[in-house]
Amino acid sequence: MASLEGRAIDRRWRPAQNPENMNTKRMAIYGGVAAWLGALSVAAAGAGERYEARWESLDRRPTPSWFLDGKFGIFIHWGVYSVPAWGAPRSYAEWYWQRMADRKPDNVWWQFHRKNYGESFDYKDFAPMFRAELFDPAQWADIFRRSGARYVVLTSKHHEGFCLWPSQEANRAWGRPWNSVDIGPRRDLLGDLAQAVRAQGLKMGFYYSLYEWFNPLWKADRQRYVREHMIPQFKDVVTRYRPSIIFSDGEWDMPSSEWKSEELLAWLFNESPCREDVVVNDRWGKETRHRHGTYYTTEYGAGMKDAAHAWEENRGMGYSYGYNRAETIDDYRPAREMIMMLADLVSRGGNLLLDIGPTGDGRIPVIMQQRLLEIGDWLRVNGEAIYGTRAALRDCQWSAGKRPTQEFKEYMQEYKLMEAIGQEPRGDRAVKQAFFTSKPGVLYAITPGWPGPRFVIRDIRCRPDVEVTMLGVPGRLSARVEGRNLVIETPSLGVEGAPCRDAYAFKVAGGELLPEAAR
Repeated sequence: MASLEGRAIDRRWRPAQNPENMNTKRMAIYGGVAAWLGALSVAAAGAGERYEARWESLDRRPTPSWFLDGKFGIFIHWGVYSVPAWGAPRSYAEWYWQRMADRKPDNVWWQFHRKNYGESFDYKDFAPMFRAELFDPAQWADIFRRSGARYVVLTSKHHEGFCLWPSQEANRAWGRPWNSVDIGPRRDLLGDLAQAVRAQGLKMGFYYSLYEWFNPLWKADRQRYVREHMIPQFKDVVTRYRPSIIFSDGEWDMPSSEWKSEELLAWLFNESPCREDVVVNDRWGKETRHRHGTYYTTEYGAGMKDAAHAWEENRGMGYSYGYNRAETIDDYRPAREMIMMLADLVSRGGNLLLDIGPTGDGRIPVIMQQRLLEIGDWLRVNGEAIYGTRAALRDCQWSAGKRPTQEFKEYMQEYKLMEAIGQEPRGDRAVKQAFFTSKPGVLYAITPGWPGPRFVIRDIRCRPDVEVTMLGVPGRLSARVEGRNLVIETPSLGVEGAPCRDAYAFKVAGGELLPEAAR
């Protein structure tokens, strides 16, 4: 700028990965209808449970189904840093204050600041310039709905400490107006957007940074900062806006015990007004990532390997979360790549939280709007294969060839998906020919690009009279079972007749993937 109970639920609905035998069918069924009902009943039972201020108890809280079903969310990094809106190549522009504070002559951040604003211009002087005069929350929310996103996460406060709601804790700690109601926009940005987003039927939540780089209280006494500033401020923003999701961050300087995270989350899950709906990530102390939280996070990575625990990949369209005026068209990923990324992540059981960086005057850059609408065009046709799905027995089908290795980690993992998809091998290297997702009694196969006149799904069990359709195309497709394979005759469509671009979803009623046969 990622609950143990949820992990148990995921195990229930993932089909067992054992050799083909009499148990395969039984486990596939169990991983389908029965497991989904079991997950829902566990979640309902958890609604009345009280949680103790210890991870063992907190991690038993079930994952609310809306998050597991939603799959696609919008991240928004917006604050005082949106005024300079600049960063060195391939860096986070929202870190402007921290980066330019080092006044060494060879620091490009300081050089940029000194040249454009002067040595005596402090970061706080940007606050009156953050006016958001063109901010139209209804227009933003309309774009988000049309993008196909199911939830929105706004930075309530980044590491700079500036709040997008009327936080009196911020003013007291900083000794000056340091929120969007008392300086700059002179409006409750978080509240206005929350109202507009919910009016569109989407879930609303926020990002909250535990630490603040230069907060005087943080620098003087960290435990007082936690006790007198962070905890009351966190409870204030939660109580005011009742978030469905909280993306915590800035946790890495202290363990969760010193942040009082267990106590804070016990309050959130037991007493807060959003206790039944809220999901939280895994950033609550320097030891908690991929260990505690409703869902785990990866940042500019490849997500996680499988659906053992709920997770979400978060990233920007370019290299920054906050708006960076220095980025060019070549820095922005095309919509096609982000659609493929969404399908790939969902096939492994994850969500995608895609970031936009609005300008200081309150606009979503047009290129970001365009990317979102292109994703939305695809989801309007193919959303059935994304929303509400779970990981199938296998996440993808590979072509012949040597399969590339994908590493997985929390932060900044190389993810060259576009080099690993297609219908034919790339030289001696295999490619992913299809991404699989599932619902009870249904298998979906999403092909990256058009599969040609015939699409073969290998290692699948289905009825001889199996019903196969293509999302967005009326009617049933011709299909036949050949041993462990399903051969689908694709429809003859011209350019104008195709329901979408980039990727195509085939629906197989009653289809069950089998363990991959040796070849």
